[in-house]
Amino acid sequence: MPKEKDIYKLFKPQLTPKEMLEHGVFGGSYFENKEMKEFPKSWFKKAKLSKNFNVELNRFKVRAGLTRQDWMKKGWIFKEDPLGWFQWYCRYSNGRRIKGVDEVQIQRWLNFTRHVKAIAKNCEKNDLSCRRRQRQAILQWAYDPFI
Repeated sequence: MPKEKDIYKLFKPQLTPKEMLEHGVFGGSYFENKEMKEFPKSWFKKAKLSKNFNVELNRFKVRAGLTRQDWMKKGWIFKEDPLGWFQWYCRYSNGRRIKGVDEVQIQRWLNFTRHVKAIAKNCEKNDLSCRRRQRQAILQWAYDPFI
């Protein structure tokens, strides 16, 4: 793992939370209204949202990733951000910093580059039908899936 001070320099998401929500992530059902109130209203103006998971709201119309219950079983949920990585990223984008938690979450983000590399290696440029599940997954980690 990179040194603590260096890891912040390595964290360069390609998409903002607002852009992710507009493209369509988590079947539109990541946040409930009460959680949304903590973030800028502008993030949700064009967001694809639903009370229940709706695969049609995902950018690539596929289910990608594990359930929140699976995240908890794997130890990926922290008390500071009970909804997971995307909640952490939204709060981080708004300026919150928590030593220790940030480093773990940024390292998790860095580890996801293997999926970006797999798309680049196995798909023709701009062929968005190639590896749709993987593209949806990287979108949900703030990587540009339109490579």
